[in-house]
Amino acid sequence: FSHITPEYKAISQLCLQVRSVAEVSALLRIPLGVVRVLIADMAAEGLVRVHQPQLDAGRPDVNLLERVLSGLRRL
Repeated sequence: FSHITPEYKAISQLCLQVRSVAEVSALLRIPLGVVRVLIADMAAEGLVRVHQPQLDAGRPDVNLLERVLSGLRRL
């Protein structure tokens, strides 16, 4: 892997813990779009593993929505 850039090394170090792409972007002060591309390239090369969040079929959490609605009514 002689083509490993300093950005790849920095992302690899940060990703020793599970982090969001946005968090990696913020910590490295690299634009989000650039980090997305770098991480996608790294994943394709097997340098990082990407985990998709479980969104429960895209449905919102009803309890959270009820709490927000209750809070709004109190305003």
